[in-house]
Amino acid sequence: MVKPISRIGSRRNGRIGLSKNTPRIQKGVIHVQASFNNTIVTVTDVRGRVISWSSAGTCGFKGPKRGTPFAAQTAAENVINTVVERGMKSAEVLIKGPGLGRDSALRVIRRSGMLLSFVRDVTPMPHNGCRPPKKRCV
Repeated sequence: MVKPISRIGSRRNGRIGLSKNTPRIQKGVIHVQASFNNTIVTVTDVRGRVISWSSAGTCGFKGPKRGTPFAAQTAAENVINTVVERGMKSAEVLIKGPGLGRDSALRVIRRSGMLLSFVRDVTPMPHNGCRPPKKRCV
């Protein structure tokens, strides 16, 4: 008897590609988190469930090269390509962090042809911050 091939994928079997019955996403939210060391681009649906993500580290950049604008551009291109294949037409963009990859990631998203409803900077800003350490006694 021939053993039937299981449809359930595992890490040993390799990554499971997009099947034909995956739901089409019309609108989503693109989160760009740009730190000085890395840039992470995540795409979620409107309810907040992650559809796709990429970072400069997963694109093959190592060490200080991960914080560069080119690495952020590559990470954003990877995510946008996978999401456009799934049928996303419009998106909102939320940018967080002080890193160098903010502008280059946004430039790639704008060039993709997706309709952007708004672009918002959601970097956390302290109102008064933490209490400073006490004065040093010498």
